Amino acid sequence: MWKSAKSLVRQFKQEIEVYGLVLKHPRTPWAARALLGAAVAYAVSPIDLIPDFIPVLGQLDDLVIVPALVMMALKLIPKDVVAECRAKAAACRATAEAACGTAGKPGT
Repeated sequence: MWKSAKSLVRQFKQEIEVYGLVLKHPRTPWAARALLGAAVAYAVSPIDLIPDFIPVLGQLDDLVIVPALVMMALKLIPKDVVAECRAKAAACRATAEAACGTAGKPGT
């Protein structure tokens, strides 16, 4: 069970690195940047559409809204930009270069 949880956390971290690179990419449309920014802001904001103290629904809105914003953003970004950023993130992880932007910092 812990192995799968570790794998899930690692995969989530890798996706965050890719999205960081996508945000910095010059060919990323402004609308996609705005949607990714809104997803991050909503995820870290203490203000929710449905307050978290309401059982189930409070947490469910976070699990629906954030992925929906990310999916909408990814539909607006050219596939080759996402592929390029995934490759760059993978290369940074493989070489552990700190100069790769958000990915590959030592100790991560």
